Amino acid sequence: MISRSSAEVEYRAMAASVCELQRVSFLLKDSQIPVATPIPFWCDNQAALHITANPVFHERTKHLDVDCYVIRDKYKEGFILPSFISSKLQVADVFTKSLPSAVFFKFLSKLGLLRPPGPA
Repeated sequence: MISRSSAEVEYRAMAASVCELQRVSFLLKDSQIPVATPIPFWCDNQAALHITANPVFHERTKHLDVDCYVIRDKYKEGFILPSFISSKLQVADVFTKSLPSAVFFKFLSKLGLLRPPGPA
């Protein structure tokens, strides 16, 4: 599928992530492990967050209607709490974007994939 906007790409990724969160939640509950809700759901695209919060479908977003229902239903149920995060703080970018080396290593450290430098 070819997307025409970054908001559409983010929104489709949000929908896929919400479905995956729900699957993991079911597995945890089946294992008698409680799941705290709402689950914080970070997004660095304000247009995608606006689509989530706005219950009115517009001509420009009608092609996203199935994804809209998935995300909005889970938001209304209190399963997820979509929130904005600056791209500068988005750790997931280490997997998807070309980053300056300082930012790359900072994110690797936050993910526990790199030891922070010790005292000199």
